[in-house]
Amino acid sequence: MPRTIIENIVIQEYKEQTFFEFCKYTTIRFFEIVYFEKGTGTIKINGKTVNYSSNSIFVFVPDDIYIVNPESATTTVAIKFLKSFFRGDAPQNANLPVNDWFRKIEGILNSESHQLREMRFETESDKIHLISLIKMVAAENDKKKSYDLFIIQNSLSVILHLIARNIQFLNADMSTKIVESSKIQQIINFIHANIYNSELLTTKNLAEEFHMADNYISEYFKKHTDVSLKKYILNYKLKLVETRLKYTDLQFSEIAMKLGFTDSSHLNKTFQSYKGMTIGAYKASISA
Repeated sequence: MPRTIIENIVIQEYKEQTFFEFCKYTTIRFFEIVYFEKGTGTIKINGKTVNYSSNSIFVFVPDDIYIVNPESATTTVAIKFLKSFFRGDAPQNANLPVNDWFRKIEGILNSESHQLREMRFETESDKIHLISLIKMVAAENDKKKSYDLFIIQNSLSVILHLIARNIQFLNADMSTKIVESSKIQQIINFIHANIYNSELLTTKNLAEEFHMADNYISEYFKKHTDVSLKKYILNYKLKLVETRLKYTDLQFSEIAMKLGFTDSSHLNKTFQSYKGMTIGAYKASISA
């Protein structure tokens, strides 16, 4: 049975199931991790059918609709972060690193490869660690009133970090099919990982980090991506602005400060050039 231990996070565990009801949390779910410990079958995801087997892990993002159809008895653990969790309206979560968790997830939301849904891993050890942590969370959840909240909180933090790290690996794997340069992907990964630290993303620092001349790294980046280095960094920041506007209730000034804009006015002008509308109009359009 589902239980809410941390406000607006739901943990569900089903053992030896041969039938799964439609997920009632779909419309209010922000992000979900589903681990198939045992069993085989198919999942219909947004109208497309894929197979699952023992020890497979799937991640779902907002608006994903899925139905599990077992072919053999199936045991699963699902961890659902509801949309309200990241909106800051749950005082019970005041001491949780919610912003840090959101940063891990927002990288996935802005990843093209998240559409693959089933997780792939850079190393087998990452998969083993992730499965172990998911099982630990499920075991603590199963203890009812005697669960250890500290273990659950820290396990969830590491789970999200491992998923984010391997989504980044998947991006790199996909990008090499388009951009035949691991150096370029390393630069892109570095930008994504340090997007909240503008000092690390100066041309000078990037050149030092990747052992290039200051006046060459921008030329090199544009040659391989068809966009300038500064433009790429700005566009990625603005994608994150969209994500914040969609899924949080942060004030525009807070978003501007977190992403290194001078103030909300500076952010608004930049966003309008990028999106063709003010941030206020965009917020209104997605709230309608």
